[in-house]
Amino acid sequence: MSYLQSLLLGLLQGLTEFLPVSSSGHLAVLKNLFSLEEIPLLYDVMLHLATLCAVVLFFYKPIWELIKVFFRFITRKEQPEDKPLQIYIVALICGTIITGIMGIAFKDVVEKLPIKFISAGFILTALLLVFSEFFAKKNTENKTQNDGVSIKQGVICGLAQGFGVLPGISRSGITISGALFSSMKRETAGEFAFILSIPAILGAFLLELKDLDSLTSSVSLPVLLLGCAAAFLSGLFALKVLMKIVKKGKLGWFAAYLIPLGIITLIFLK
Repeated sequence: MSYLQSLLLGLLQGLTEFLPVSSSGHLAVLKNLFSLEEIPLLYDVMLHLATLCAVVLFFYKPIWELIKVFFRFITRKEQPEDKPLQIYIVALICGTIITGIMGIAFKDVVEKLPIKFISAGFILTALLLVFSEFFAKKNTENKTQNDGVSIKQGVICGLAQGFGVLPGISRSGITISGALFSSMKRETAGEFAFILSIPAILGAFLLELKDLDSLTSSVSLPVLLLGCAAAFLSGLFALKVLMKIVKKGKLGWFAAYLIPLGIITLIFLK
């Protein structure tokens, strides 16, 4: 892998990790074009790890609040106002467990799926974005959205994120859609979806560590670091853009990109 290829893959990963267009699907398409299919999955996970750093930096305030509430709970120093965030933490734990089980169950399946499955994933993501925004709009008009995050909503988001391991299906897109379908407010949906991704990405990294030797033999450290730096910086940019789009209720815009992309890749991917 060359420096230019790693740079392009890193930039693409950072932009598509947070924009609801499937980073794994785009990486697979670009790898196919570059004839880099033999690069270990751990390389993709390392890029995901770089974008994870962008998530932590962007949401450091709510993450720090959750950490403080958690430690007040285990030290028996909780405060009455901690209750909503305690439920938020339980919802994160439930969602993470479900995602982990699904990720392990789907692992072998994902590796055997044909490249053209990505096309179906792109189109499915587009449909989910459109319908979830329609559902969220109706909930807003009827004032049926609840404040905070419930355990049930955490379970729904965990299930949605679990399906996000399938190629072509956007993890952020399907998780935010799941949150909107569960009547979560838009701003909360975006934040919860990305904080929920933290343990999922760390778990994927640990599972793929066995491929470390094959990664170092096919990708040099400077090339890998360049890709990770590009993923981190472009990820921060994409995250800021997406949170604004989520708040405005315009996720459906991405369908205009994903559906033609799905059709094009269905025709040309080999």
